[in-house]
Amino acid sequence: MADDTSFPESPFAKYPGELHLGATVVDCYVLDTKERVISLGATVKAIAEKAGGNLGEYLGVQALKPFINKDMILGETIDFNIPGTQLKGRGIPAERFLDICQAYVSALASGALMTDRQRDIAIRCSILLSSCAKVGLIALIDEATGYQKEREEDALQIKLRAFIADELREWEKTFPDALWEEFGRLSKWKGKLHSRPKWWGKLVLELIYDALDPDIAAHLKANKPPPRHGQNYHQWLTEDVGLNALITHIHQVIGIAKTCETMEELREKVAHFYNKQPMQIAMRFPEINE
Repeated sequence: MADDTSFPESPFAKYPGELHLGATVVDCYVLDTKERVISLGATVKAIAEKAGGNLGEYLGVQALKPFINKDMILGETIDFNIPGTQLKGRGIPAERFLDICQAYVSALASGALMTDRQRDIAIRCSILLSSCAKVGLIALIDEATGYQKEREEDALQIKLRAFIADELREWEKTFPDALWEEFGRLSKWKGKLHSRPKWWGKLVLELIYDALDPDIAAHLKANKPPPRHGQNYHQWLTEDVGLNALITHIHQVIGIAKTCETMEELREKVAHFYNKQPMQIAMRFPEINE
């Protein structure tokens, strides 16, 4: 019979582990109470890629208030013992980690995030959220079919890393397919995305460049680079203005688009969020290099 005195006082980390979220390794535990927890430091590292940060600072962002209860999340932190050491751990339930990611994604979609740093965190949270959801579905199917008994121990970790890598590649594309998919849905476009209509280019000028900064839009039109195969505004912008703000803004517009049912609704919402006036599509920028 095992000597119970060899175990620390409950709750304690019965099963410690490492979760590989892209390039970030996150400490996670299953406690003797069967609760799944992620350490507070690991949570900050996962969403913000910063070691040693204070989770409360990231939950206290003003723009997050409509989407998450900071006090509730911090009130559910769990202190636990680590067997074989005098150390104590502190973490949050795994479900709350997902709640934090969802809050940032919702704030991004609503246009509430005010800084590039906040928007970068939201994009990372979106990647983590979608990747975890995919792996969760695979785990459920494996459990339902009994395949989990045959599965390699780290198979889900490998899938998670692959999903995150794929998501990062998609989000790093300057104009991701998600933007064209939303344009197609809202404009009832039935063709293929790679053969999209030319007038979508005018929407890009209105919803992306003009909403981001009307001076940039005017500068692009007045100083359009000479036609050249593969030469697009955003490629020229890389050296002239800076690509990071553009990419962040594109994903904000994608988030707003997901809340809309028509293209006109998207144009009105973007105009409202950025204090602009919707352009007359037929009048402004009659010729545009997509």
